[in-house]
Amino acid sequence: MPVKLTVTGAAAVAHAMRQINPDVVAAYPITPQTPIVEYYAGFVSDGIVDTVMVPVESEHSAMSAVVGSAASGARTMTATAANGLALMSEIVYIAASYRLPIVMPIVNRALSGPINIHCDHSDAMMVRDSGWIQFFTENHQEAYDFTIMATKLAEKENVLLPVMVNLDGFITSHGVESFEMLDDEVVREFVGSWNPKYSLLNTKNPVTFGPLDLFDYYFEHHRQQEEAMKNAYKELPGVFEEFEKISGRRYDFLDLYKVDDADYIMIVMNSTASTAKYVVDQLREEGHKVGLVKPQVFTPFPKKQFQQVLNGRKGVVVLDRAMSFGKEAPLYSLVKSSLYEVASRPSLGSYIYGLGGRDTTPEMIREAFEDALQGNLSTDEQRYLGLRE
Repeated sequence: MPVKLTVTGAAAVAHAMRQINPDVVAAYPITPQTPIVEYYAGFVSDGIVDTVMVPVESEHSAMSAVVGSAASGARTMTATAANGLALMSEIVYIAASYRLPIVMPIVNRALSGPINIHCDHSDAMMVRDSGWIQFFTENHQEAYDFTIMATKLAEKENVLLPVMVNLDGFITSHGVESFEMLDDEVVREFVGSWNPKYSLLNTKNPVTFGPLDLFDYYFEHHRQQEEAMKNAYKELPGVFEEFEKISGRRYDFLDLYKVDDADYIMIVMNSTASTAKYVVDQLREEGHKVGLVKPQVFTPFPKKQFQQVLNGRKGVVVLDRAMSFGKEAPLYSLVKSSLYEVASRPSLGSYIYGLGGRDTTPEMIREAFEDALQGNLSTDEQRYLGLRE
């Protein structure tokens, strides 16, 4: 039977990893990711899992180690955050191009500089075009669940792409709350065993990884990665359905909150969605038809789902916890482009919030909603919540 645990988000993710029991975990500590690997190292040292734990001297080496491990046919995981992800970014692209189903929790933290150890999404957005599937999670339950689903999706033969599971630094990783943990055997049956078609250690069917790939085939290989991402998009509904059967929890590309009759919708990812839901409830009590859309899958971007949900609304505000300097914010730009061909485009507003871990209050969320309610949205203006001008 499933059990309720009251722990940190980092511990919740570590328990998901324990139940998956990967063959290899290589990692380097970095705040605020460190507790995930610390908890997991405890499982290894206590003999609860039979994972080979590889301590390395940097995040670049951690990703290099897991690339070697996954290419050899081992089920492999790691975890990192912020500057660690930046350091390993060279190999992050390589992991995707080699079609290696690595799963990596990312505890979202602001990128330097100036140095900052608190939450925003600049790290995940830095590698949004690296070829990795990207999930975003609001709380402990979702971080746990999506870590398990990530393994299932990544290893599908028509996908074979690495997956990042994003959870907010400190807010989710270090905050304590309850989540429901499935039975160990249920999880292991769900993810199954990993039997790769291609392995460096299979001497009867030798393969080459990492050759020089110039203009003769590089283009085609990237096209194959795009097809794999399209396959991931097609496979995700089935993974969600299978997971619902074992957990009773239904997931989708977008988490919709009170949107059925909503004239005005806010779009926001990860833990801030909890605050936004509170504000939606307040505004509903005041008679305003508002709702919330929380993207749970960022890559592959669910363009079709956004079109279906947002077509015909009066106003949409998009909140980004990252900036794209000199360009529109990352989530906003994708939402905006997805609405180009809908029959009835809503007014749009772009808002930057919470950079460097700045607290995002209900009053700030309400401010963005009120702009929409008052018809005060400007499609090409980037606004800021909680900023001292």
